[in-house]
Amino acid sequence: MAEGKHNEEIRYVDEEEGRLIESVERGEWSPVQDVEEAKEEARRYAEATLRKDRRMNVRMSERDLRNLKIRAAEEGLQYQTLVTMILHKYVTGQLVERDHPRSSPAGNVSRGN
Repeated sequence: MAEGKHNEEIRYVDEEEGRLIESVERGEWSPVQDVEEAKEEARRYAEATLRKDRRMNVRMSERDLRNLKIRAAEEGLQYQTLVTMILHKYVTGQLVERDHPRSSPAGNVSRGN
């Protein structure tokens, strides 16, 4: 390795990649016991998540829909896809409330009291 390379700052693709790599380097990950079983389980979860076999109609305020579309665009998603992801995370217990409310795109608080 050339001199000076040791002090060179590592550049990640994005913040999420940086957190993931740092987590791996801290030893927070461990190998699965049965790789094939883990792959099959992940495949089943993906299939169940992606299967869209029911339709649901929801009425919401124009402001909420506008803000939802803005959030989806920020994530590079269609707003219907974002809604599906949010609902899936909620029903599987992966969506948790924050202690501090986050402002919505329009500057409104996203969680009311």
